[in-house]
Amino acid sequence: MGFDGSRGPRAPGRPPLVLSLYLVGFLDLFAVSMVVPLLSRHIKLLGGSSTIAGLVGSVYGLLQLFSSTVIGSWSDVIGRWNVLLITIILSGFSYGLLGISSSIPLLILARIATGIFKHTQSILKALLSDLIPEHERPNVMGRFSAASSVGFILGPVLSGYLVELDGGFYTTSFICCFIFFVNAGVVWRLPYKAWLYTPMKELHLTTEVNCETKCTTSQKEKVKNSTTEPMVTTTNGVTRHKASSSVWNQCMLVGENIKRLIYSNLWDVFLVRFLMALANLLYYSNFFLAVEERFNVPPRLIGYLISYGGIIGALSGLIAGSVIRFYHRKMTLLLLHSGILTCCMMVMYSVAASIQVVVLCSTVLGFSTTIGRVCITDMELSQGGQQARGTMIGAGQSVTAIARILAPLFSGIVQEFSVCGPPRLGAALALMAILLMASTHSKLNKPTEAKVKLH
Repeated sequence: MGFDGSRGPRAPGRPPLVLSLYLVGFLDLFAVSMVVPLLSRHIKLLGGSSTIAGLVGSVYGLLQLFSSTVIGSWSDVIGRWNVLLITIILSGFSYGLLGISSSIPLLILARIATGIFKHTQSILKALLSDLIPEHERPNVMGRFSAASSVGFILGPVLSGYLVELDGGFYTTSFICCFIFFVNAGVVWRLPYKAWLYTPMKELHLTTEVNCETKCTTSQKEKVKNSTTEPMVTTTNGVTRHKASSSVWNQCMLVGENIKRLIYSNLWDVFLVRFLMALANLLYYSNFFLAVEERFNVPPRLIGYLISYGGIIGALSGLIAGSVIRFYHRKMTLLLLHSGILTCCMMVMYSVAASIQVVVLCSTVLGFSTTIGRVCITDMELSQGGQQARGTMIGAGQSVTAIARILAPLFSGIVQEFSVCGPPRLGAALALMAILLMASTHSKLNKPTEAKVKLH
């Protein structure tokens, strides 16, 4: 088994592991999408108002805002596999608690637990980026996004049938809980330790590397020299990440990681993510209501149109790698073009005179937003450095959480003036992101100047 430094390590064990992570991502969003669409209905059945339903959603978003970066940084400290398994199990318990929520306070408690620990997708992305060479990352991330999107499309289909049964919400919640525990079993059985033998400098410190039989003497020296004494131990030729001996030490390391991120020069990338995420959320915030009012189409057709957009997004994830290769890995240029496409489609949708134009906009937006997400994730990972991946992805999720909190507020305000207000505001925000990318193009194209050095 050879190692090509320019293209990254190759190993026969990688494909089954990557496919297993795709499965975990699919099951995660499949389970979540069964329950989330039913929450508002269940709150009303328990006697809650629309305000209470909104409050529950806001609590979840606020907790995600603060916990995403912390959990991501924690995975940098003690290892992805450990954090992934812990968060999946605790998320499963939170959905089990939701399944017995016969009162509003109990339901809120369940959502608090979910808001703190539900970070499967971000940890999986960090883990995938650890296991694959950089040139393969956009292709793998695109396929992972596609697999997860399929789960998000299929989940509501099943829950739509289950909710019609007596106690349908509780049944759906327990099925979701069961799927999370199945997912934990899949993670427990991951072939994580046997997948690859390669120098430590090519891997995140949480990857275990066996150099006893596969590495040359010089490679062993590189492994030894590329790791820091407090974080790595070597036993019988196996180099391992050593978790800190106390919770206090782990907290100190997490805090140090976040502090260095705050003082880094990566905020242009995060601002682009925020603007594009907020624009996309505004577009969908009143999509159902706006299409129904403007074109007088039945709700079932609007549901099909939303599902169609999700399918386009999943298919776009499959071809993301090919699109990026066509652009010769010029991620900033591709992100800029996807932003322009998104802005134009939002403007076109806001002035559309027929449902056919809406279908066209949904098609193009499903493609452009998916490609944009893959690009911005790859840029964050490239600029964050190998040892900051969990922190970087967690910070990106926190930025998106801010957009999720603000989108309903902004959407409600602009809808007071026009039902087309949200997509028009979204187009304006996308234009701001385009101008920001154009003004900082040279900086964003130089990731080596913006590395976040952690640990």
